[in-house]
Amino acid sequence: MEIRILGAHNIETNNTGYACILIDDVLAVDAGSLTANLSITEQQNLKAILLTHQHYDHVRDIPAIGMNFYLLEKAIELYSTRTVYEALSVYLLNDSLYPNFLEKPQEKPSIHFNIIEPGRTSIIAGYEVLPVSVNHAVPTTGYQITSTNRKKIFISSDTGKGLDDCWKEVSPEILFIEVTLLNKKESFALESGHLTPALLQQELISFREIKGYLPSVVLTHMNPLIEKDIKAEISKVEKALNIKIEFGYEGMRINI
Repeated sequence: MEIRILGAHNIETNNTGYACILIDDVLAVDAGSLTANLSITEQQNLKAILLTHQHYDHVRDIPAIGMNFYLLEKAIELYSTRTVYEALSVYLLNDSLYPNFLEKPQEKPSIHFNIIEPGRTSIIAGYEVLPVSVNHAVPTTGYQITSTNRKKIFISSDTGKGLDDCWKEVSPEILFIEVTLLNKKESFALESGHLTPALLQQELISFREIKGYLPSVVLTHMNPLIEKDIKAEISKVEKALNIKIEFGYEGMRINI
């Protein structure tokens, strides 16, 4: 399994992009930086997109991929919850802001939306995909993705504290998890459903207590304006837990 990070941040600049992780060039998780970072040929290789929730930095390129597949006379498989479907159809693909590619063309819409349910495993694009609810300001789904050689990753997407129930369901070799805010912003993190380095430490301790090990950890959804400060606080987490925590970045590739 090759994992390629197309977008690892919550702010878009000339060298940072919105949330998007690509697996083996065929399965994308979130679409914040999808079309912006793939050629038209690479886009045609996509088999499916998993959306974690409806926030803009995770769905921004869905209208663009819909248009591209419409012009190519192709269809892309999109998977998420009914809440995300309703948000896309009301706010983005509503025939006002952008054409409704969930229904166009009528005979074969460019975006074929599939409703998923947390806790129910499905085979998607050749992978075993387990959706798991996480704690964010809106209903959000993380995904454990298992390859044919049984390698597992878990992508939490945006999440706050209190992941014990989630940890009971997953057993990844690599955990992609967010850290959005500094420790001094803990009250805001708790309110908005995000993690600080200190809150991440608590969740990793919980993971180890429940599962008996810690996976490799890759951080995403950082604010580039404070990333150096986040790294300083994460170094304390590494020392406390005796682990190495990697910071995701645009263009990063990981093979397992």
